[in-house]
Amino acid sequence: MFLAKKNKSQWRSAAMKTGHVKMSLAATVAPDVLRRYASDQIVTLAKLVVENAFQPIVEAGTGTVFGYESLMRGQDRIGYETPVDILDEAHQAGQLLQLEQMVASRALAKFATLSNFSTSTLFLNLDVRLIPHGESLVETLLQHLRKANIPPSSVCFEFSERFDNTNVPEFSGLVSRLRKAGFKLAIDDFGVGHGEMKLLCDYAVDYLKIDRHFVAEIDRSPRKRHLLKSIVNIAHVLGTRVIAEGIETEAEFIACREYGVDLVQGWFISRPTTHISELVPSFPHLQELGKSKRGSQSLDEILIRKQIELLPTVYENDSIDSVFELFRRNPRQAYFPVLNANDEPRGIIHEHHLKEYIYQPFGRDLLKNKMYERSISHFVEMAPIVGLDSDAEQLMAIFANMEGSNCLILTDNMRYAGVVSAASLIKVINEKQLKTAQDQNPLTGLPGNRAIRDFMRQSGRDGDELRHFCYCDFDNFKPFNDAYGFHLGDHAISLFAALMRRYFFAERHFLGHVGGDDFFIGVLGWTKEELTEILDRLISDFHDDVRDFYSDEDRAAGRILGHDRTGAEALFPLMRCSIGVIELPEGLVIDDINRVSAEIAIIKSAAKDSEEGLAFHLLGEAN
Repeated sequence: MFLAKKNKSQWRSAAMKTGHVKMSLAATVAPDVLRRYASDQIVTLAKLVVENAFQPIVEAGTGTVFGYESLMRGQDRIGYETPVDILDEAHQAGQLLQLEQMVASRALAKFATLSNFSTSTLFLNLDVRLIPHGESLVETLLQHLRKANIPPSSVCFEFSERFDNTNVPEFSGLVSRLRKAGFKLAIDDFGVGHGEMKLLCDYAVDYLKIDRHFVAEIDRSPRKRHLLKSIVNIAHVLGTRVIAEGIETEAEFIACREYGVDLVQGWFISRPTTHISELVPSFPHLQELGKSKRGSQSLDEILIRKQIELLPTVYENDSIDSVFELFRRNPRQAYFPVLNANDEPRGIIHEHHLKEYIYQPFGRDLLKNKMYERSISHFVEMAPIVGLDSDAEQLMAIFANMEGSNCLILTDNMRYAGVVSAASLIKVINEKQLKTAQDQNPLTGLPGNRAIRDFMRQSGRDGDELRHFCYCDFDNFKPFNDAYGFHLGDHAISLFAALMRRYFFAERHFLGHVGGDDFFIGVLGWTKEELTEILDRLISDFHDDVRDFYSDEDRAAGRILGHDRTGAEALFPLMRCSIGVIELPEGLVIDDINRVSAEIAIIKSAAKDSEEGLAFHLLGEAN
């Protein structure tokens, strides 16, 4: 017995030495020689050197970590430059399934050690060459998940677009198997691969990952921004969430978020790491960038929240009996939202899906028969899924484009928040129009502060062209108002509003009345030179016309006697308008409107001090 132990100990020692030899091969043997050796023992060697790195995938609106993509690292130690190289070699050697099972099982084991794994999603790449072996791969993963007590909805398979998945005969069956088991599905590298539009059209996909090509320098490319907006709108109509991958700059992040991207991934947020201790649950720099957006709700969001119907939900892995019970308790309700274990919407279950079974002899018994294997996930119908911070017109457009849809499912930070029906959306639109009318200034009929802020927010997020925010303020209005009365003061305000309408009549321009003698003009697409010419004319015309409001004596003197803000008597020049202009250059995308507001006082003061009454300031430029 002792000898046996000794021999076993010697064997372990030899094995450890062998392991060290294998590990040192990477440092001492030429890569091509090592690769020839590794091709026969690729899985064995991979177990020694390959590690799983996790890269966070983060909610664009909050900076909270939503999940992690598992990436292969360490293959270079045995002569393979990239993960693709070792996967290709394993495929040639007939060991791809074993390698992927090993890598996936390790990823799950690592994922299970995270403190937030129960509320996170693990993204795993699925090589198209494994589709014929998909059943075996899925069954192995399900066993690991059961042991780790992880729901399948915490795992998302990414279909690589290196090859056309849809051409593999077993693909359709595998997708059905994955969805019914509760796994989530994503299209990887959208836009640069094969068949991604076919995938999006023909299959219920949870996530669409936009390739880095469309994200790189998107803040400087109107074409990319238009493409991104279109892709996001299409995806949301189909109930698919959008992930932008490869984000490397703050400007790329802000642009992606403002064009509706739900989740973000890239070096700007966090690089992949093999060390669990380096993973954090949220990213303060993203929270800071999003603070203004979360701090103030738009009129649309306020109105939409009032119309949300918080329907009872079912989970995709609940028993069929629970659905029957839900319909029994709510006889007037024709559908209910279906969630996964992470409280993310999967779609709806409609009563018409179950009627064929209910009205058949033994239909309900058949549904509950384990051999027949019919769970709630078999009956889920996709529905448009949109974030609560979307505007009402966007929701209505999505509804109109989704023929036959019963409702829109709304989410707050990716989790189920309720549903809205077509009738509720019509109420939102009508109430918005009423609120907008109520916000108009009764004297000038121009929109007020809420509409001005909404215009600034919307145009700040759209960097396709040059934008100018003009802040107009009367100089020496108070002495005039005190001397000549509120009636003539109102006439001066009405005069300026009429002049604004004369010069800024295009539909794209925005005219607002902040209150009193303060006005706002929003101009899109004009050059600084074009705008200067019109504003000079506006200032000059107002000054000439308002002179007629003064007495002959005051007009001849060019000043009036009045009281300053401290009550002391002083002489004041005749009234004029000064205009401070903040310029947002083409390509600049901003979310923090407070950033603009902070510079208003400075530019208005500069305009008042200038001889012409006009001053420009480029946003972000040092004062």
